[in-house]
Amino acid sequence: MGYPTKVQLIARKKGADQYYVNFPTALAVAMDLQKGETIEWFVEDKANIIAHRPSVPPNPVAVKKNLRRS
Repeated sequence: MGYPTKVQLIARKKGADQYYVNFPTALAVAMDLQKGETIEWFVEDKANIIAHRPSVPPNPVAVKKNLRRS
């Protein structure tokens, strides 16, 4: 399931225009993002942007992964 988000443009008379994209709350909560945190954006192609989090806090709960064997 995706999270549709509108791109906003702030057109300034003097200086450079700015584009804004809001990060959906559901994603921010799921990733435990904090106010002021830095996200790096990479353009994969004209249809995809990758958001990379350079500093990731440790998981608060240890996750045990069960691998299925065939």
